[in-house]
Amino acid sequence: MKLGLVSAILDWMSFEEMIDTVSRLGYECVEVACWPNGKAERRYAGVSHIDVDGLDDEKAAYIQSYCRDKGVEISSLAFYPNTMDGNLEKRAANIEHLKKVILASEKLGVGMVTTFIGRDQTKTVEENMELFKEIWPDIIRLAEDHKVKVAIENCPMLFGAEQWPGGQNLATTPKIWKEMFEAIPSDCFGLNYDPSHFVWQMMDYIRPMYEFKDKIFHVHYKDIKLYRDRLDRVGTMAYPLEYMAPKLPGLGDVDWAKYVSALTDIGYKGYTCVEVEDKSFEETREDVIRSLVLSKRYLGQFIV
Repeated sequence: MKLGLVSAILDWMSFEEMIDTVSRLGYECVEVACWPNGKAERRYAGVSHIDVDGLDDEKAAYIQSYCRDKGVEISSLAFYPNTMDGNLEKRAANIEHLKKVILASEKLGVGMVTTFIGRDQTKTVEENMELFKEIWPDIIRLAEDHKVKVAIENCPMLFGAEQWPGGQNLATTPKIWKEMFEAIPSDCFGLNYDPSHFVWQMMDYIRPMYEFKDKIFHVHYKDIKLYRDRLDRVGTMAYPLEYMAPKLPGLGDVDWAKYVSALTDIGYKGYTCVEVEDKSFEETREDVIRSLVLSKRYLGQFIV
């Protein structure tokens, strides 16, 4: 396994500055944010360290050379939109850009894209599953044609009022994964596994790793702290951020020894990336860098 980070947290940096930082901090790889240019609609979105719209052969060669010289591998190109948005204009734009990211991943020799399935918040799970069957076969066919793996993160995208009800990502549970993989049985369609989202959903985050071991293409390290006193006051039907908070690995409720042990059990030898979303380390840019230093130091006891 190789330890890296998700570049979105370094949003003020250029591509070169970001890669230099990844290298200087001793990380081996990076999941590179590739959002379209424009205003972000939510935190950690809208970051574009690689502009896939302007990626020609010369620029791709430069990116590959720069990463090689710095000893940093690109684990994946990352774009996390809602490809099943109820707003058809937004949906079409998100799908179009995701396809560009897939083509860019091939051009760069990365062969991996990390993203969301999406969800129409106004529809039921069953209705969204039918929508998934309409939208996603074409996306995965493109990925197959270009030998790119698409890894879906299991974040519900349900945190506050703007994502209520339902959230903005359907692929959140083993039950739904099974249905999706049966509907699209492709070797290019799998998971970007993040244990933290299972914590606040009150789910086992270890058992699914064994069931879906062949579908885990990419891995995130992010923690969640569940505040039991807040949960007792508002209940699970409240906005999740009322009773939980994302934390750095080791500062929340994930048992990282068990998690990494399970990864070794299933023979996972891919990329593993720290995803920092801890507000306690966002006051200054120095705090962000410190969060990456602390995360690497903590995870270093499990991954060498």
